[in-house]
Amino acid sequence: MPGRDRFSFAYGAALGFACDLLLGDPRRGHPVAAFGRAAQSIERRLWRDHRGYGTLHTLVCAGGAVAGAGLLARAARRHRAAEIALTAAATWSVLGGTSLGREARAIGGALAAGDVEVARERLPHLCGRDPQALDAQAIARAVVESVAENTSDAVVGALVWGALGGVPGLVGFRAVNTLDAMVGHKSPRLRRFGWASARLDDVVGWPGARLTAALTVLAGPDPRGALRVARRDASRHPSPNAGPVEAAFAGALGVRLGGTLAYAGRVEHRPVLGEENRPVRTADIERAVRLSRRVSLLALGAAVSARTVGSLFRNAGRNR
Repeated sequence: MPGRDRFSFAYGAALGFACDLLLGDPRRGHPVAAFGRAAQSIERRLWRDHRGYGTLHTLVCAGGAVAGAGLLARAARRHRAAEIALTAAATWSVLGGTSLGREARAIGGALAAGDVEVARERLPHLCGRDPQALDAQAIARAVVESVAENTSDAVVGALVWGALGGVPGLVGFRAVNTLDAMVGHKSPRLRRFGWASARLDDVVGWPGARLTAALTVLAGPDPRGALRVARRDASRHPSPNAGPVEAAFAGALGVRLGGTLAYAGRVEHRPVLGEENRPVRTADIERAVRLSRRVSLLALGAAVSARTVGSLFRNAGRNR
């Protein structure tokens, strides 16, 4: 059974990745949506303007998801087909690379057709920025930045934790990432309550962000530019995980990212990443989506390889 584990994860992860590639997110009964509804219900009962209650909310929601996934994984180990199927279902559920690409391309298509209003209407499906004050160039920049950041959040980070923890790792990463999106922002109501979710998301997102940046250097059209901008500008970004990824994408694509942006009426002036490069164009959205796909495929290979090698070492240790 230990020897089987490495191949079960490899087959299951590849199958789940293929399902996301071909089908995108499940249209009905999405497990992440169900988790979000449950977390929202728990939030209504636990909310206080206090970090301690927010920490409890994070532990109950994320811990419950990991525990449930662990029980399912343990039961599935008795049958190889069930183990592969569970890994595939979990991988498909937590990945969002295809839906990310579809949304980005839809906005890019609207911009290419000159329909800025349609692009503004679709932008909230991709990121939380206020679209009304954005022109075509600013929308294109927002899309490229979202594709970069979500390549890590919606694909690579989940695969990293799948390699480390199997199905519980996949589910746990997506649970933490979802909680951060729900309560981790700095609104007056959630500044204290969402603190634990935001900090935990920073921690679990750290390895995936670094791997995403590294793979962007390898897979991008300008490896030297990606490495140069990532080294120089990553730490300038206010997010410890978005910084390396967005800087690497900026260098790889030869564009400028960052600058002024607005979230729900709150204006932020962020440092520019890749300031020597040109502004983002509509055509760069397609380039970013293709780069994201290449990075995702490399991440799948890295995750499967790491899980397999780790299993080999564990088995060798047991047999001594």
